[in-house]
Amino acid sequence: MTSSAVATRERTPRHEWWADGLEAAVYLVSAVGVAFVLSGGAFTGASGLDWFYALGRVVGVIATVFLLAQVLLVSRAPYIERSVGHDRTVALHTRLGKWAIILMVVHVFFVVGVTTNHDGTTFVATLGMFFTQAWYLAAAQLGLLVFLAVLASSLVIVRRRWRYESWHTVHLLVYVGTAFAVPHQFLFGGTFSPKGAAWWFWLVLYVFAFGSLLVFRVARPLWVAARLGLHVASVEALPDGSTSIVVRGKGVQSLGARAGQFFLWRFVAPGFWREAHPFSLSRTPDADTLRITVKPSGDFSSRVALLKPGTRVIAEGPLGVFHGERRLGRGLVLVAAGIGITPIRAMLEALPQDDAPVDVIVRCSSEPDAPLLDEVRAIASERGARLHVLAGARGESGWAPAATPVTLAQLVPDVSRRDVFICGPRLWALAVAADAAEAGVPQRRVHREEFAW
Repeated sequence: MTSSAVATRERTPRHEWWADGLEAAVYLVSAVGVAFVLSGGAFTGASGLDWFYALGRVVGVIATVFLLAQVLLVSRAPYIERSVGHDRTVALHTRLGKWAIILMVVHVFFVVGVTTNHDGTTFVATLGMFFTQAWYLAAAQLGLLVFLAVLASSLVIVRRRWRYESWHTVHLLVYVGTAFAVPHQFLFGGTFSPKGAAWWFWLVLYVFAFGSLLVFRVARPLWVAARLGLHVASVEALPDGSTSIVVRGKGVQSLGARAGQFFLWRFVAPGFWREAHPFSLSRTPDADTLRITVKPSGDFSSRVALLKPGTRVIAEGPLGVFHGERRLGRGLVLVAAGIGITPIRAMLEALPQDDAPVDVIVRCSSEPDAPLLDEVRAIASERGARLHVLAGARGESGWAPAATPVTLAQLVPDVSRRDVFICGPRLWALAVAADAAEAGVPQRRVHREEFAW
């Protein structure tokens, strides 16, 4: 990052209105889909329970748009990731995903319920009739079961008990469920059968959503890996137990990665290649190398120290908007906890020598357990930044150690005039953000990256 990229006066962050616009676009597309249902006469001549059947069709349309939005949001498309940011994309993905599955259940309940009433049978018998009537209706029911399994795995009480790898595997079933549900929409839905404007409208939506997924999650990472020859150049075990991995490739600067961003890393080696995990860059990218630092916290991260130099690497990214160019003015406070120090260390290194006042706050249980702390000390000294190391056990509330319950305003008296970048576990990061707000830092100048799944 160069000094020309830093604004000297406050400006409105573009990603704020991009994020709002993206969510508004989902609702607008839903409205267009509903309009096609209405124009097809869904409610014309309907009475009594037939209204619920038509309403079931409307709910199904909205659920489908939300589902396609899910696919688009996880496609890692740069026009979403670089404008909205990974955190807001994930938040919208989670919110729309749960509503999509709930609306699917409502859709089935209304359609099957009204059909049951007309046929004078039971709800279960009608489901059985649909299952045997046509293959695409049976596939749709199987798809619903898949979505319910994904919804159950997303519940907080379940996620806390599962390993990330198991949860992620179940989550991938969304694509299977979607594939099962699509045929009945085109072959059974009354709005689609004439192959008119509505038919083409939905076809374009499906092609755009799944096309983005295939291009940016599959084709582009494979192409980048082959073109740049990405591979592990070195693996270094650090005293605190974490591991630094340098990935080399010819001309990696062409990826446009910024200090603070992250990639989804897939190492093509036995025991690794099935999984892609997000790790932030832990130093400023140079012409041919990228470095990550991984703290052992799960099965995958505990094994990365076993990687061998020469291992091929597939990287998706760069991702996220947690980088210095998002700052809105001069003056920075960089706050990190645990392995959240990795993007903070990279951002500190990327600052110009003559940059505005910078304070770095590192929260750790003890200094020997803090990853890259020696590097942060050296860079802070070179850049003229003030370093605050807050070591100690957690308190019952707040983000600082129990023995030294300081606030941001006490550490940095002019914090209200600076941008605050926070990276660490979710609850801790929220506590820091709340402290920043209490100190008078405007919400738009608080930039947060959370380590959670």
